[in-house]
Amino acid sequence: MQLTRRKLAVVLTSGVALAQTPAAPPPGPEDLLQAARDRNKANAAALAAESIPMATEPAFQFKA
Repeated sequence: MQLTRRKLAVVLTSGVALAQTPAAPPPGPEDLLQAARDRNKANAAALAAESIPMATEPAFQFKA
């Protein structure tokens, strides 16, 4: 089977056009806010699960 350059271009461009799917709409502000809240809750739960000994000192000093 012989294909000319033009026929090959038509075949390739039609395949690319079929492979493209419409993009999903961007998330709204409410969705972004809820996702941020969920991340904060997950981070708070992960921090609460860790045990820190009382003898642990902070990595900074307060100076007046």
